[in-house]
Amino acid sequence: MKNDVSIVLCGEAGQGLKTVESVLTAILKQDGYNVFATKEYMSRVRGGVNTTSIRVSSGPVMAYVDKIDLLLSLNPSRTKHLESRTTKETVVIEEQNNMVATGLVCGLFDVELSILNEQVKRHFSAKAEKVVHENLEAAEKGHRKGRELVSSKRIDVDVKKDDKVKGQLLLNGADAVGLGAIAGGCNFISAYPMSPSTGVLVFLSQHARRFGIVTEQAEDEISAMNMALGAWYAGGRALVSTSGGGFALMTEGLSLAGMLELPVVIHLAQRPGPATGLPTRTEQGDLNLVLYAGHGEFPRAIFAPGDIEEAFYLTQNAFNLADKYQVPVFVLTDQYLMDSYYNVAELKTEGLKVEHCFIKTDQDYKRYAPAKNGVSPRGIPGHGEGLICVDSDEHDPEGHITEDLEQRDSLVHKRLKKLDGLIAAALEPELIGGKEYKILVVGWGTTRQMICEALERMGRKDIAFLCFSQVYPLHPKTLQYLNKAQKVIMIENNAASQFAGLIKLQTGFEIKDKINKCNGLAFSVEEIIAGLESII
Repeated sequence: MKNDVSIVLCGEAGQGLKTVESVLTAILKQDGYNVFATKEYMSRVRGGVNTTSIRVSSGPVMAYVDKIDLLLSLNPSRTKHLESRTTKETVVIEEQNNMVATGLVCGLFDVELSILNEQVKRHFSAKAEKVVHENLEAAEKGHRKGRELVSSKRIDVDVKKDDKVKGQLLLNGADAVGLGAIAGGCNFISAYPMSPSTGVLVFLSQHARRFGIVTEQAEDEISAMNMALGAWYAGGRALVSTSGGGFALMTEGLSLAGMLELPVVIHLAQRPGPATGLPTRTEQGDLNLVLYAGHGEFPRAIFAPGDIEEAFYLTQNAFNLADKYQVPVFVLTDQYLMDSYYNVAELKTEGLKVEHCFIKTDQDYKRYAPAKNGVSPRGIPGHGEGLICVDSDEHDPEGHITEDLEQRDSLVHKRLKKLDGLIAAALEPELIGGKEYKILVVGWGTTRQMICEALERMGRKDIAFLCFSQVYPLHPKTLQYLNKAQKVIMIENNAASQFAGLIKLQTGFEIKDKINKCNGLAFSVEEIIAGLESII
């Protein structure tokens, strides 16, 4: 096992796979190893087949792969689920105790026993002393087994450590969205728990007191959306966190935001639908949902982070963009990003600002005064002398109900005029690879790292990758990138190529070659290579 080792832990819900994942990734990172971890699990409290994949590498690693070098099974009857990913080179070890398994992996990678013991103590610190002692014994037993396998030459691991990794951050997507919200000045979150979005509510609740955040677990998603709108009206900076099925209940509130011209930031972590679908799996199936949600016509913006760093920076940016243009801004993630971990060198906060765009009102203040760019000055109650009048009915510039048809026409076009500013502020897609490409791979959101690694392995100079971290509105240069290629290939984690459809609608460019996946799992690096080679 050289340079990059793929470890898969397999077992039932309730056997402690989550404990192994959280403890083991922290230990390996602390000892200087680059790590990446992701999981796929069934929607049940006990039983089923769950797996955690951990890559340990000599260099930074951020993508999911099919290959399994070491399969560590906590329940031998569950390994059939992984037959297609194993080869004759795969080492299979059966061990039913999760802490023995943790220690065994640490032994294989020559992790110092003191680091293992320290992390085990920290993880079980809230438990009784007997529980801590028993888990330490189990971990040390596994560590000895691991060292014996190495010393007997039955397993050879040659992954290099890097001391710089020890001081790095170990984050998952939920942590990154939460940190981005904090950096964006978020001081209110309302949500109804729904996987895979719940991690953001949990993270912000854990840090609420330190950062002055009001967290509210609402009775339902309708209430969550309306609470967030009330917070923005009062001068707060609110986040709503949900998944597709929960957001379906929020669409009336979304239209309310459009009519009231209130900012709101909505984090939507995608999972396969329709209906309950596969509640613990991943998909990029909700782009059309957030693009067209709500009745009536009003502008919005949609970000789609491709990795943990982007989840931080785009969420931070979402708050300022929503505030500036008084529109809903979406941060569209998925289960894969929410539940994936890797070590991050740093999240730079220099230059990040919380940009408040409300004004101090006077007695003549009109909430919806005409504005060339569509953005009327926004006042908040108690900040100045003006009356902040808003209404869900169509209204006049002062905010009072009206059925004046000329005013209606004027206000509709005033609201839509904001789209010009959003287009001007749109993020340009990132071109990864040489500018003289003949083949252009297009992807958005969390396909990013798998596509990057796939193209790196292929090593072809005629292929480049156009990665979109903002999917609406599209940057004006989009068509220029597409027209330059002899062949364009779209990769999406859905069945209907929703982003390809959006590109055709907005630019007229039809992407004919497509690679799609919709079985509830993320693309692997190997799948993308195979798909590209079959088309090329």
